[in-house]
Amino acid sequence: MSTDTAPDGDSATEIEVTEGAAEQALALLEGEELDTGIAGLRLFVQQGGCAGLSYGMRFDEEPEDDDTVYEHHGLRVFVDPASMNYIEGSVVDYEDGLQGAGFHVDNPNVVSECGCGESFRT
Repeated sequence: MSTDTAPDGDSATEIEVTEGAAEQALALLEGEELDTGIAGLRLFVQQGGCAGLSYGMRFDEEPEDDDTVYEHHGLRVFVDPASMNYIEGSVVDYEDGLQGAGFHVDNPNVVSECGCGESFRT
């Protein structure tokens, strides 16, 4: 397992998490009675959607051996090597607006998105 705890160096491969997103995710983790010192948010990419790829998020009790682990504002984030190829440099945020609340990934690698914003292509 590779561990990266938000170094001050090159951020091109860093996955960032805003404070608001971390607070929301930690509250949800605690609601699931998961140990926030070990468990975390898994961010991944899967085939699907009209543009070809879509984001996935779930809580995992612990990282896999080949995951890169980031920690931001007390939240651990797990990313598998295949997903990292598509989402390096991304920022995870939490939005609470008129069109609904939820987590959003701002990915600098995206070259096009579908009309609904649920899938993308790099």
